[in-house]
Amino acid sequence: MNLITLGVNHETAPVDIRETVSFTAERAQLAISELKRQALVAECIILSTCNRTEVYCILKEDKSQQDIQAWLHDFFELESNALTPYLYMHHDLEAVKHIMRVSSGLNSLVLGEPQIFGQIKDAYNAARKANSLNRTLENLFQHIFKTVKQVRTDTAIGSSPVSVAFSAVALSKQFFGDLSKQTALLLGAGETIELVARHLTEAKIGSLTIANRTFERAHNLAESVGGYAIQLDEIDNHLHEADIIIGSTGSPHAILKQEQVVRALKKRKNTPMFMVDIAIPRDIEASIGKLENVYLYTVDDLQEIIDSNKASRQTAALEAEEIIELQANNFIAQLKATQQVNPLIKMYRQQAMALKKDALDHALHQLEQNVNPEEIIKTLANQLTNKLIHAPTSSLHQAGIEGNKTLIECAKNILITPQKNKPHR
Repeated sequence: MNLITLGVNHETAPVDIRETVSFTAERAQLAISELKRQALVAECIILSTCNRTEVYCILKEDKSQQDIQAWLHDFFELESNALTPYLYMHHDLEAVKHIMRVSSGLNSLVLGEPQIFGQIKDAYNAARKANSLNRTLENLFQHIFKTVKQVRTDTAIGSSPVSVAFSAVALSKQFFGDLSKQTALLLGAGETIELVARHLTEAKIGSLTIANRTFERAHNLAESVGGYAIQLDEIDNHLHEADIIIGSTGSPHAILKQEQVVRALKKRKNTPMFMVDIAIPRDIEASIGKLENVYLYTVDDLQEIIDSNKASRQTAALEAEEIIELQANNFIAQLKATQQVNPLIKMYRQQAMALKKDALDHALHQLEQNVNPEEIIKTLANQLTNKLIHAPTSSLHQAGIEGNKTLIECAKNILITPQKNKPHR
């Protein structure tokens, strides 16, 4: 099949490495175009989230995993082998299992979190838009979607409301205790920030401000959670009010700069500020964490909270692994069977088309000789039928002589179309 998965994630690479190879939606489209232009892949999907960047592809026959690895370095203008210590690679069956685990949330920072499945679907749809899917990846991802549904239905892997957003709010509660007197400033208005906002509301946050580049989106979210909306360029006017700052904008550059926080701390008379940056690339400059009275955490720092929630999902994860093992092997078995039979189908079709051509050429020649068209049609039908059934019937006759019941039964299943019962009038 020549399927490979190449990537980095929260287990293999720190946040600064992950953000180095993070794709925006636009860059992912560009990358797919480059992979196709350079004839490295036959099919390709790129997944990029705050915790991972992965390339799923069917390699061209004359290409290797080293070619894709070299391309990744070139695309991000990195020195040769700069990513090598952090990269992982899976092939064929193991690649299928890996993608299923990722899609089911078994390979996430928060075990069983559901958001990754939506991100996988977004990556799949983007690949379809880029015309980088053919039969193999299309069939694989349809199989993966069914597998994830089975995992969610048949196990309790997603029964607890645990996510990076939940963990960020839980850490805020550990820091402040009661949140009813605190003011939170959220950077962004996407799905993750929406979850943060709802968790903060449930925790009885005192005041909630949502800052986003698009005011309308911030306003809609703020209205749904009883908060206040501003645009990102208004942050300086409100930063000093914020006790809690949580960022997840998807911006390629840091939104919050050190000098802004220094000014805010002066206005707050150095009252502590608690920050959680769950964006990749980071929304909050790393140097801010060195300021006195600032407590800055990244997604990697949420690991302790997340680990405490993993225990309740371990049994469900084991059940999910069994489903994935079965479904991955089923897919590979189906793929191998298809790959074996496709050449035979092609040969059979070519043979039938050759017989049709001979019969048609003969009929056209007879028409040129002014033979009766009705007789030509009858002759064409008889000749074509006899030629098509000659080889199968000869083989069946020989199987009958030899008593080959297995071949006879297989031929019956292949050659005889079941008759549908006609309704009684």
